[in-house]
Amino acid sequence: MNIIEAIHARHSVRTFCGEPLQASVRAALEQAIQNAGSPFKGDVTIRLASVGIGEEFRPSTYGIIRNALDFLLLGCADDKWSAVSGGFMMELVVLEATRLGLGTCWVGGTFKKGSFAKAAGLPDGQTLMAILPVGEAARRTGLLDKILHMAARSGRRRPFGELFFMNNFSTPLPEDGQFAGPLSLMRLAPSASNSQPWRALVRGNQVDFYYKPGRFTLIDMGIGLCHFEAGCREKNITGAFAINDMPVQAPDEFEYLTSYIQA
Repeated sequence: MNIIEAIHARHSVRTFCGEPLQASVRAALEQAIQNAGSPFKGDVTIRLASVGIGEEFRPSTYGIIRNALDFLLLGCADDKWSAVSGGFMMELVVLEATRLGLGTCWVGGTFKKGSFAKAAGLPDGQTLMAILPVGEAARRTGLLDKILHMAARSGRRRPFGELFFMNNFSTPLPEDGQFAGPLSLMRLAPSASNSQPWRALVRGNQVDFYYKPGRFTLIDMGIGLCHFEAGCREKNITGAFAINDMPVQAPDEFEYLTSYIQA
């Protein structure tokens, strides 16, 4: 399974088999953490830790995580680019976990942080922003899992033309342009309550990215941009992220973040 196949295969898993990670799998995840990088600046820590939570873990407002023994923990400094880099780097680890046949589930700041913060051992200046149970998924899931899947709107995405535009925010981007493939992978990225807080405007050889400000939307943007960059690599589109000093005016409630400029 390559990274593009992993993007398509990844989905939220809430019920696990209750077995710890095998040593070889743990080593592969630790290597993925070491290899994870970001094109954006920031102060980020990712840990893999075993955390005793009992058979059920109930993040507030989220649902139930069952039989998880191992967790990926994301710490970020309190600035824009640390949050973006945190989402970007953690999603690289998530996609490697998917390639290894493991299940994961992004859980934002709706959890009690005591045990997790202790396990993360974050440097001063960083806050625990997200946790992800990781492990082998249970072979069978119950009705409650299906209800939670529906409640989170998992699997439901806004249409391509409502997210991505060409030259102005009145013209939907055609689905056959050079950036359409990478953007379609961004569309598949997970986000808080599947809110998809991103918009993109294609202008010639560059893509301008916008976001709707919120508590976790910068992490969501990092996740989405991770998918986009993976799609660019798959399409052999060479470029780099940069700040455009004169972006097009964004739609209401959206702010400009960064641009990807083709070399």
